[in-house]
Parts: sequence; C-alpha cells; structure tokens
Amino acid sequence: DQTRVLLCAGATKDMGKMLGGEEEKDPDAQKKEEERQEALRQQEEERKAKHARMEAEREKVRQQIRDKYGLKKKEEKEAEEKAALEQPCEGSLTRPKKAIPAGCGDEEEEEEESILDTVLKYLPGPLQDMFKK
Repeated sequence: DQTRVLLCAGATKDMGKMLGGEEEKDPDAQKKEEERQEALRQQEEERKAKHARMEAEREKVRQQIRDKYGLKKKEEKEAEEKAALEQPCEGSLTRPKKAIPAGCGDEEEEEEESILDTVLKYLPGPLQDMFKK
C-alpha cells in the first residue's frame, strides 16, 4: 500500500508538470546533478578497471594455452611473415634461386627446342620445311 501511495504521489507531481503547472525549483538541483555525474563517472571507471582485470586474466590463460601447444600470437606470426618476406628482397632486385621451380631457368632453351621438335612432328610436311629453315 505504501508503494502505491508513493507511486501516486510521484505521478500526480509529474502530471502537474505535464499539464503546464509550475515546476518546483530545487535549490540544490545543481549540486545533486554534479554528484550524480560524479557517481556515474566513478561507476564507469570501476567498470573499465574490472574489464581490464578480466582481460588480463583471459590473456594469462591464453598465453598458458599458447605455451602448452607451441602456438604463437597473431601479431608475432604476422611479424615473422613480414620479416621473412622482407629478408630475401633487401639487397637483391631478383628473386632468390630457391624460389625458381625445378625445370625453369637455365634449362629453358633445351626444353623449348624439344617442345618445338614435338610440335614440328605433327605439322604437315610443307610447314615443317618452313620452320626448319
């Protein structure tokens, strides 16, 4: 019953404001608003601190898992890949010989000749004579 009375009292006070009645001026309204803002700021700081602690605990667990299974952090992995890509390219304008697949490179001319000979075998006689000259 007391809650109903309080609700009705609050509702009638608000109804008077909605109907165009004079709002009651609270002399301490500015002070209360500042206190409310300060309380909100304090709650936000506590929330951020709590989340920072939770994230630190999670990171500790993640690191234990990485250590157990020999995994690397995403940032470490990307840094290693970037370093590996930059390393062979530093002093050279051409790609390293390791990167050239087997069968390419110096032996190229011999392969072209054998391919050309193979193609010539299937051409009609007059065309073969033209290419051999």
